[in-house]
Amino acid sequence: MTMFSRFLLQLLSAALFWVCGPSLAQTDFPSKPIKIVVPFGAGGVADLTARTVAQKMSEGLGQVIVIENKPGAGGIAAAEAVVKAEPDGHTLFLMSNGTAVSAGLFKKLPFDPQRDLTPVSLLGQFDLAVLVPESSPHKTLSDLLAWGRANPGKMNLGTINIGSTQHLAAELFRSQANLIAQVIPYNGTPAVINALRGGQIDAAVEILGPMRPQIQARAVRALAVMGDTRPADLPGVALVSSQPGMSQFNVASWNALAAPARTPAAVIARLNMEAKNALNHPDVKKRLADLNVTAKHSSPDSLGRLLDADMARWSDVIQKAGISRQ
Repeated sequence: MTMFSRFLLQLLSAALFWVCGPSLAQTDFPSKPIKIVVPFGAGGVADLTARTVAQKMSEGLGQVIVIENKPGAGGIAAAEAVVKAEPDGHTLFLMSNGTAVSAGLFKKLPFDPQRDLTPVSLLGQFDLAVLVPESSPHKTLSDLLAWGRANPGKMNLGTINIGSTQHLAAELFRSQANLIAQVIPYNGTPAVINALRGGQIDAAVEILGPMRPQIQARAVRALAVMGDTRPADLPGVALVSSQPGMSQFNVASWNALAAPARTPAAVIARLNMEAKNALNHPDVKKRLADLNVTAKHSSPDSLGRLLDADMARWSDVIQKAGISRQ
């Protein structure tokens, strides 16, 4: 081969690199197993949601996706582990509305959710409900609100722990419904159920899923859900937003995927596409529905806007409720 021929070959190789290099680089991902760090214990809704979606995503990605449960500390330890990871798409975070709550609940976080995490896609949403004992004289949400307004200071609303999504949703509900009422936190859903069934509280705000057995057993009644869609199997349940003056009320719990900041855009796009494919699969939709989760995909941008809006909303609720920042 002449020197001129070698020069032409080198020139052609360089040209091919610049033309095809980016696309070839994209095919290198994923080059090893992917890890999703979940800030909740195994067996819960968030954990099972992550496992269900991850199993289907792994088929499209051609790599195993493992779940690492890292509960506690308001999800801070889990998020911190992800933001410190290599930004190559192989370490992901199961983000939730709890991430937005933590930003307003803690004086200082070791990371910035908006700056240090890159949104990938929403995975699912699940309802919060306003519930009463089956024996309650309040048959509708309008009945409950009318009684509460006519008897200021007498209504007791039960929720789980202070700073939880349920607790903050109850505070927001009380405020926007113009109720003078007490929001009483209990240590977990079983305690809320006992208080509701025992008549210690007039109503409760809780995630709908774990309350369904109580509803089916006719021990409690769901008066309304706090999101923008009425559950198909509960046609008689109202939307809180249907009440006069509350048309903008829309609260739902959600789970999503995020990656460390500076993860390449091509990698985010690939993960987003595989999440979409997984969430559109009938088996995944059904398995999530069995968990009372509605499968829901989003663009990274719309997930970012959801996080921003929830951070602003819950910070305002925390401040107005006088909840001490930790």
